[in-house]
Amino acid sequence: MGVTRDFFIAMSKNQLLNSGAKKWGLKLGASKMVAGTDIDSMMKSVKELNSMKISATIDNLGEFVYSREEATAAKEDIINTIEAIQEHGVDAHMSIKLTQIGLDIDYDFSLENIREIAAAAEKYDIFINLDMEDYAHLQQTLDILTALRKDYPNVGTVIQAYLYRSEKDLERLEDVRLRLVKGAYKEIPDVSLQSKQDIDENFLKLIKIRLLGKAFTSIATHDHNIINEVKKFVEENNIPHDRFEFQMLYGFRTEMQKELAAEGYAFTTYVPYGKDWYAYFMRRLAERPQNINLALRSVISK
Repeated sequence: MGVTRDFFIAMSKNQLLNSGAKKWGLKLGASKMVAGTDIDSMMKSVKELNSMKISATIDNLGEFVYSREEATAAKEDIINTIEAIQEHGVDAHMSIKLTQIGLDIDYDFSLENIREIAAAAEKYDIFINLDMEDYAHLQQTLDILTALRKDYPNVGTVIQAYLYRSEKDLERLEDVRLRLVKGAYKEIPDVSLQSKQDIDENFLKLIKIRLLGKAFTSIATHDHNIINEVKKFVEENNIPHDRFEFQMLYGFRTEMQKELAAEGYAFTTYVPYGKDWYAYFMRRLAERPQNINLALRSVISK
């Protein structure tokens, strides 16, 4: 399974295939995991989720951005999405990768871009989540978060449970809204846990630390064992349901998403959209073998 995961992660970084994928459209089963290539198709999906009392965090997909023109265009697309959230009146917020708006080009340039995005979102009281990328970008992301929050409290980020440093990062960010995840990138043993058991144990540990704190926490997982453990912990410790939410990816475990929302838990679905879907799709295939089967069934059924 490690070989399969490594293969798809390597594929996700292939810029030539990424360019080709933009021409293919949402083929190869990606339509099961990506909510369309434009705002209109994505909004239909978000409204459907809202009708089931499920919120959305929207990701306007985009990677391999190495020019200021591309980064500026991505910034404008994100601001247009924020405007669309307001215009359509949907229950949604934004998730943003800093590399998409220029982090690999110039730190100050990307900070300027995310400031403009945060200002647009604050105008409508829309939350902005800075997605966490690989370890090489982690500290820069946290530095930008710190700089942003001096003027824009409507910004948070993601903590990845497989990194050794994450518990200390939680302490530093105890007052910040966070999303907790296991982690989806391949990192070296020097900086990250490697076994599923160790990652799961640390994930639960970090979740419990946050739930006993005061800031809002998003618990992003498809693992029913983790979810059941969280539900038990919440009840045993009388933790209000408005202090946390569960999150899952669009197209995954949809019945469980509906069930958790129906049970009265706050729930948000991560809704990716856009033409630049390839790298996101490959990482989803890398995470779980079931995702490959899901994609194949989608192709065969067409």
